[in-house]
Amino acid sequence: MTTSVTTQLLDAAAQGLEIFDLGRTLTVGMPQSPNHPAYWHAMPRRHGDMTRGDGGSAANDMISMGTHVGTHVDALAHVSQDGKLYGDVDAYDAQVGGKFVEHGAHTIEPMVRRGVLLDVPGTLGVGRLEPGQEITVDDLKATLEKQGTEIREGDVVLVRSGWGQHFDNGDGDTYRGLSTGVPGVSDSGATFLADFGIHATGADTIAYEQLKPGAGHGLLPAHRVLLVERGIYIIEAMDLEKLAAGLAGSSYEFLFVMSPLKFFGATGSPVRPLAVVGA
Repeated sequence: MTTSVTTQLLDAAAQGLEIFDLGRTLTVGMPQSPNHPAYWHAMPRRHGDMTRGDGGSAANDMISMGTHVGTHVDALAHVSQDGKLYGDVDAYDAQVGGKFVEHGAHTIEPMVRRGVLLDVPGTLGVGRLEPGQEITVDDLKATLEKQGTEIREGDVVLVRSGWGQHFDNGDGDTYRGLSTGVPGVSDSGATFLADFGIHATGADTIAYEQLKPGAGHGLLPAHRVLLVERGIYIIEAMDLEKLAAGLAGSSYEFLFVMSPLKFFGATGSPVRPLAVVGA
């Protein structure tokens, strides 16, 4: 059986695959949540600083950043509610020593799973959603029906709002939405998706939330539902525009591939998710 499945995978790769890169390029000054240390890149050694006897030289880099900057996945240690993490783990005790042994990013297994895209603007007939607009349960149901999409247990569900266009256009202030708000699911939408038994869910916004105008990032009810109550991973700041265009009129399903960095005890990890379909 193992040989047969492996042969099928190799045959599929040989026949040709189309890969959609869902990760954002990390650049100094890119839009991010103000709650996290910014991305910074420097070159402590440049070509010519040290030249070998044969004329060769090497350059190298160093980076610093928060683990929730750029496209990233939230570990279950990221959010607590009333002092508890997922599984009724005491949040204070779990962080003693400066790392989360039980729910840290190193515990997130690589994901090779069925993925589905919910293109909400496509269903509503708009290019992108409005600032602070809630993606309601009715919106999610309508999208599933219009696309003919089925959510199965263990899936990774990606929710497109179109808000990633502001990232693409370099409009970082609007993308952050600290004053204008950001569209997204609320606790009811998160509960609706969680009830399918999904493994993870992601969005093209800076936070997987409906951020109301002027409210900033002070309240995160969808995080509470997904991370604390259900143990479902969250992926944020994804690039979903090309994927939505590529899947338009199809089944909106794909092979989702993602592997977090094994930062021991961390609350999240930068990621570069991929959506793979037949060419």
